[in-house]
Amino acid sequence: MDRSEITPAVVKRLLAAQFPHWAHLPVTRVELDGWDNTTFRLGDEMSVRLPSGDSYTAQVDKEHRWLPYLAPQLPLPIPQPLAKGAPSADFPRPWSIYRWLEGEPATVDRIADLQRFAADLAGFLDALYRIDPVGEVAAGPHSHLRGGSVAALDEQTRAAIAGLDGQIDSDAALAVWERALESRFDGHPVWVHGDVVAMNLLVADGELAAVIDFGCCAVGDPACDMAVAWMLFSGESRRTFRETLGVDDATWVRGRGWALWKALIEIHHGRVHDAGAAQPGWKRMGWTKNATDLVEDILSAD
Repeated sequence: MDRSEITPAVVKRLLAAQFPHWAHLPVTRVELDGWDNTTFRLGDEMSVRLPSGDSYTAQVDKEHRWLPYLAPQLPLPIPQPLAKGAPSADFPRPWSIYRWLEGEPATVDRIADLQRFAADLAGFLDALYRIDPVGEVAAGPHSHLRGGSVAALDEQTRAAIAGLDGQIDSDAALAVWERALESRFDGHPVWVHGDVVAMNLLVADGELAAVIDFGCCAVGDPACDMAVAWMLFSGESRRTFRETLGVDDATWVRGRGWALWKALIEIHHGRVHDAGAAQPGWKRMGWTKNATDLVEDILSAD
């Protein structure tokens, strides 16, 4: 089933068949939707998330198994699974119902104090990294490589750089990328969120209120979570994020590589998917600048 076919009517049929005690509640599509899942609000207190492709189905069982383990050990709310739906004729993949979390996706104009926000996010990630890791969720296909080696992205990144020759400083991009490849992870694996972008950070009253979408979570190298330092922060807020979290030089270099990969891929993705869209992908994800400008920032900043 294509994501365009995942509609409120489909959700209503699924609820009627599998959770009839909730079938009377209104189903509305959320204003800012993710890529891995299509999300709807169910009544006032719940949400429904349906994987938008087969490659995302492993995230359903993972979140139901591990979010209740992580939640009591974290300083901010995270999604609470309430029920798991089964594949059916109406929808061919497993799906989930969660407790609704109040707040709006983070954007700079919604954040009261960006430095404080950076410190609060660093504090959340620090708490996540201190939770006892488990081997059964080691980074892999279920996390879309998050938590794994940045080397797994090498072929795709080099191709993206070559395809943008003349539009970006290709030599500088290769230098940043090769530094990331040379920086090996030799620490203890930790829990990682895997997709720390502004749209997965909820703001209420100007402050960080919750962290959502753990579909890419895994146990491995935390460098993937550092990419937000370039996508949302700059200057003092970027320094606050790094210093509060206590990121070592090697992890920061790999994180810069992850940020570069994301920016390069978004340039190519935007050319295909942004035409006619209500807003470009980079803005939907809450980046502070477009992908081309982000590449320039990544190449010029340490």
